[in-house]
Amino acid sequence: MATKALFNTVVNWFIRQRIDQIQNFIKHPPETQKGILFSQLLHAEDTEYGRKYGFSSVSSYQDFKDKVPVVSYEDFEPYIEKARQGQRDVFWPGFIKNFAKSSGTTNAKSKFIPITDESLEYCHLKAGKDLVSIYVNNHPENQLFSYKNLRLGGSAELYENFNTKFGDLSAILIDNLPFWVEITTTPSKKVSLMTEWESKLKAMVSEVKNEDVGSLTGVPSWMMVLLQRVLQETGTENVSDLWKNLEVFFHGGISFKPYREQYRKIIGKDINYYEIYNASEGFFAIQDRSESDEMLLMLDYGIFYEFIPMEHFYDSNPKVLSLEEVEIGKNYALVITTNGGLWRYLIGDTVVFTSLDPFRIKISGRTKHYINAFGEELMIGNVEAALMKACEISGALVSEFTGAPVFMTDGESGTHEWIFEFSEEPENINVFANIFDEQLKSLNSDYEAKRYNNITLKTPIVHKAKPNLFYTWMESRGKLGGQNKVPRLSNTREYIDVLLEMNV
Repeated sequence: MATKALFNTVVNWFIRQRIDQIQNFIKHPPETQKGILFSQLLHAEDTEYGRKYGFSSVSSYQDFKDKVPVVSYEDFEPYIEKARQGQRDVFWPGFIKNFAKSSGTTNAKSKFIPITDESLEYCHLKAGKDLVSIYVNNHPENQLFSYKNLRLGGSAELYENFNTKFGDLSAILIDNLPFWVEITTTPSKKVSLMTEWESKLKAMVSEVKNEDVGSLTGVPSWMMVLLQRVLQETGTENVSDLWKNLEVFFHGGISFKPYREQYRKIIGKDINYYEIYNASEGFFAIQDRSESDEMLLMLDYGIFYEFIPMEHFYDSNPKVLSLEEVEIGKNYALVITTNGGLWRYLIGDTVVFTSLDPFRIKISGRTKHYINAFGEELMIGNVEAALMKACEISGALVSEFTGAPVFMTDGESGTHEWIFEFSEEPENINVFANIFDEQLKSLNSDYEAKRYNNITLKTPIVHKAKPNLFYTWMESRGKLGGQNKVPRLSNTREYIDVLLEMNV
């Protein structure tokens, strides 16, 4: 009891300090960001990358833009590969020990994202503490440290090659977490570090069903799988019957919109939901208000932010904006310079600003996750909003989905093809499809124009997936669990054709 009281005292002290620091960068965003940029440039000016692009002669943000190119992973990979093979001072000073392996969702090729000591300590781990600080500050009546946090990470095996380690980001974080985290979390480190998903799932259920869980942390899709297994194993009707003290779910990785109603039903009572925006490349934003799912852009994690307006993303030389130049409601591709050694790196995500004082965002999609085969510019945000309305009207619940174009042939109009896996089916799939189509028209004027009189786009084709189709598909791709995500939209048919073959 004394240990728990001391722990709470320490936590509360830290929270007070950190909330003051957050308020400071909220009040001084340009100064905070400028300080980070020039600190990073100074730190890396003697690296191979720094010498190549003249970091030491950069004296302004305009200099930085003129000298240092915006890069994709493919552009930057040769430097990463040198660092993985043990070379020092390639793009960040010294030797980089850890690399987060990520296949991404649109590229089968593995990506290795550098995790420097600085990015681990002052970005990823700092953000985990901040998440707790913000929540506890908003909910002084919380009992967060009286009960266990159920964490759900990805495959946690770390491999060694060239004297460096690589694996899921969750593996690197678990390997570096402070000792006290193990006391407050479930499942145990031993189970969390298991690799094979089905065995791990069984072991997790066995451990967590006997714990008193007060909070959840993980990706909504995979957490749902775990919770369903726990209910099956215990014969419990809903989660709150098993864990009466559950008060919050910290979630990220994918949009929560398609899952919100499912969580309300499976948990059986109202709890708090806090969204986070993190990736292997960095931790970027945290929901800072309980009544809004907008996320506060964290400006003091050693990340310098830039933004490309999506309407100019495919221009030969698109304009890149600083934080001071962004506008509310516009779709931007995110460009980051980090204490992980990434320089003007296109992460592949798109964001929309909902507030400029302070800077709050929502994730709007991916630069590659869209359907634009006919000029319809259909983004994931449109789809999720339309889907939520279609479910609300029809009484359906969708657990997974993906969509793709059907290209024009023999003078025929094109269309979109969708496959939905329902946890609760609509009475009539055609009525559901029609509502979904109408909602897309109301949300996206380009889509509506292409659907006019079926001239460019015909009525969408909608399929009902057999149970567990997406789980089986992800399993066949070796992408079960953790941070692996179902691709929601694709401008090609690479995903949907395989799913349709499996759906017979």
